[in-house]
Amino acid sequence: MILQIALDTPLRRVFDYRPPAGFVGLGSNPTPRLGVRVRVPFGRQQLIGILVGVASESSIASAKLKTAIAFLDEQPIVDPVTFDLLRWAAEYYHHPLGEVFAAALPVSLRAGQPALQRTEWWSLSQTGRQELSTPTPKRAPQQRALLAWLEKRGRATAGEIGEAFKPAQLRALATRGWIRSEGVEPDLAVMESRPSEVVLTDAQARCVAAILASLSTFAAHLLYGVTGSGKTEVYLRVIAAALAAGGQALVLVPEIALTPQLVDRFRRRFSSGVVAVHSGLTGNERRDAWRAAHNGQARIIIGTRSAVFTSLPKLALIVVDEEHDASYKQHEGFRYSARDLAVVRARGAAVPIVLGSATPSLETLENAATARYSKHLLPQRPGAAQTPRIRLVDLRKHAADQGLSTPAMQAMAQHLKAGGQVIVFLNRRGYAPSLFCSACGWVAPCAHCDARMTLHRRAQQLRCHHCGAHGAVPAICASCGQALNPVGQGTERVEETLARLFPEAPLARLDRDTASARGAVQTVLDRVHSGEARILVGTQMLTKGHHFPDVSLVVILDADQGLFASDFRATERLAQTITQVAGRAGREARPGEVLIQTQFPEHPLLNRLLTEGYEGFAVSALEERREAGWPPYSRLAMLRAEAKDSIGLDAFLRAAVDSSRSLNEAAAVKVLGPASALIARRADHYRAHLLIESAARSTLQRFLKEWLPHVEKLPGRPPGLRWSIDVDPLEVD
Repeated sequence: MILQIALDTPLRRVFDYRPPAGFVGLGSNPTPRLGVRVRVPFGRQQLIGILVGVASESSIASAKLKTAIAFLDEQPIVDPVTFDLLRWAAEYYHHPLGEVFAAALPVSLRAGQPALQRTEWWSLSQTGRQELSTPTPKRAPQQRALLAWLEKRGRATAGEIGEAFKPAQLRALATRGWIRSEGVEPDLAVMESRPSEVVLTDAQARCVAAILASLSTFAAHLLYGVTGSGKTEVYLRVIAAALAAGGQALVLVPEIALTPQLVDRFRRRFSSGVVAVHSGLTGNERRDAWRAAHNGQARIIIGTRSAVFTSLPKLALIVVDEEHDASYKQHEGFRYSARDLAVVRARGAAVPIVLGSATPSLETLENAATARYSKHLLPQRPGAAQTPRIRLVDLRKHAADQGLSTPAMQAMAQHLKAGGQVIVFLNRRGYAPSLFCSACGWVAPCAHCDARMTLHRRAQQLRCHHCGAHGAVPAICASCGQALNPVGQGTERVEETLARLFPEAPLARLDRDTASARGAVQTVLDRVHSGEARILVGTQMLTKGHHFPDVSLVVILDADQGLFASDFRATERLAQTITQVAGRAGREARPGEVLIQTQFPEHPLLNRLLTEGYEGFAVSALEERREAGWPPYSRLAMLRAEAKDSIGLDAFLRAAVDSSRSLNEAAAVKVLGPASALIARRADHYRAHLLIESAARSTLQRFLKEWLPHVEKLPGRPPGLRWSIDVDPLEVD
């Protein structure tokens, strides 16, 4: 028997080992089951890998085969559907299988901790009963008291014993053999759904009925609802039905720290068994949440993108909230899309998946148009809430004070006087994006990137938002010795300006700088919900599913950032951002208003959003994509590479292009480049890429499978070269 082990290494292969010495089976299994963890020797160290295959022979010479040290599990570490998903993901994204499995498991499980937490119940052994029946000895009265206590209780956990006796007494009785332990798997949590006071609209009721009709079968549902239309209530209703049938539900969210209202709403509706899985948890918290899901105690798992790999043996439903969000794509290492993998997982488990958004991605809309997904509309907000009124503010005609136009300031004063709250949105953190010398034109650069340093005045630092470098703010120009001026606005500067213009209105700011500390996001949101903060300034963190009942005005500053970007998805992202942040206004009784400041009020994208909404924009954008041959009407991959030697980097990429010319699928695939990245040098590394394009997904996959082994073997690499393949990239600049 040859064990094929996937190890957490960057090598695209599995490793053959002999079974551990004396191996006769695992429990009742004469052969090990795929998916169990195995500790193996690897060079001078020991690694923990996953058994992914069993073979009768190996390509490695028998004398060179090493022997595995030990199996760590009797049962697979993940459920069968997740196991197949991980193998599929490694193949589709062309990533080392061992690293894919490592990305799916909490750190503690990768280090060898038990996958299941068995409850240890202690009870009297036969010798313990005999000891208790003998005359009372003069020594160890507490041990005898514990024996008597256990005889009365029948059995107890170590925690229960610890409430009345010292741990040393428990250990002493166990050493003497007077008590014994028995491991018992935890029972499934009893999940009860509390009745909802919300009366469904007709549109919500139709959506719920359509989704429930597909339970126990695979079906992909697009829940396309305007902001504030009640998508979460639809999620809750269908999840309650899935749980009532004994299943588990997986709910993916873009950033769980930014959607506490969603988590709280789930925990209010369901009695128990709701766990969160995200990077903000400690190692032990993440391990415990994973165990609870794996053993069935957790019935609802709410998590960010990595939660798509959580082992769920009774999975009955998947929900992907804000399915359009770019946060579902991993941009480093294993570059997967959690949204796309969620669809693959739902298909493998034969369960329905609900993709919810007010601004669906163009790929999802195309899937709905071609009937791959069922489309369900929520076109209106329930109750008295109405869609906010949107106006453009022409910055060419109106004076501005640090980025705030006169109409915007007037509107803010009116809404604040009426008791409403105001959101000011600017997708640029820091105080100012540049520090500039008007005498000689010098701009503070990053020494490690082809980028400018951003001024953070409160921290008295210049920071690079690309590599993380930071330094003190210079007093004078390094070139000519003249005074320096901050140019442009970031959220910190806008906050300062608003505090000066509206001194009676308390402010709160929500961006990466203010949200870095644990619990900081919730503190800001609590201030807004309580009404303490009247003005909220922030970046795109404000767009992700927040419900602010008293916000009546949204002001969008510098809406032009994405109008002329080079990336073909830039306009889609801009339309989604504007629509989402605008949707924070007027969500309840107060009528909402949105002001969009722009230098280009005649731009077709902005006018289409105003007159036809996001759906009208999407129809036009999809037609442009079709004519240009961009996704979803073609398939892309990018080979990204970086090195400290720009000449060697270019030579490596050109050699990679040359190696593709003789492949079987070369005629059906375009390999474009090399081209420098938008920021060509970052963190002292030059960056460039190749764009691989094909009309068909299958053709692209066959090409990559044949081509990447050639790339791995290319000679003459520059020192420190790093490269990766990104299938279905979200950014191509």
